[in-house]
Amino acid sequence: MTQPSSNTGGSASSSAVAQAVPSALQSNQGTTTIANDVVQKIAGLAAREVAGVYALGGGTARAIGALRERIPGASQAIGQGVTVEVGEKQAAVDLDLVTEYGVPIADLARSVRRNVIASVEGMTGLQVTEVNISVNDVHLPSDDDEGPQESPRVR
Repeated sequence: MTQPSSNTGGSASSSAVAQAVPSALQSNQGTTTIANDVVQKIAGLAAREVAGVYALGGGTARAIGALRERIPGASQAIGQGVTVEVGEKQAAVDLDLVTEYGVPIADLARSVRRNVIASVEGMTGLQVTEVNISVNDVHLPSDDDEGPQESPRVR
């Protein structure tokens, strides 16, 4: 397809600039494509590495994950609670997570975001445009106790 020779607009120079930016995934020798599942797993593992993250996923996803853990031979989904969009050069990540009680959520979100971006960009060469974090729950230490607790005030 040929461009009109009377191009007075800036589109020719802007397309030249877009082509001048090389991608680690595209070269003269071929193109590398990275599946959504790959980025999803990397982001999920990176988020879980941060101290203060108790779990990933909403209530339903965590319940299904707990059932999956009890089935012999089944493995927990590493990408649970992680949604990604992957393009040719960029990726966007959405995380649903549960924090530990007492952890400052803003600081935790900043640490998770930084770790996810570093891991995804470092392993894939994709530019991470955004990491959106939804905190769905706070894990309390008493949530781990087995059985109902009797109240000392009521007998």
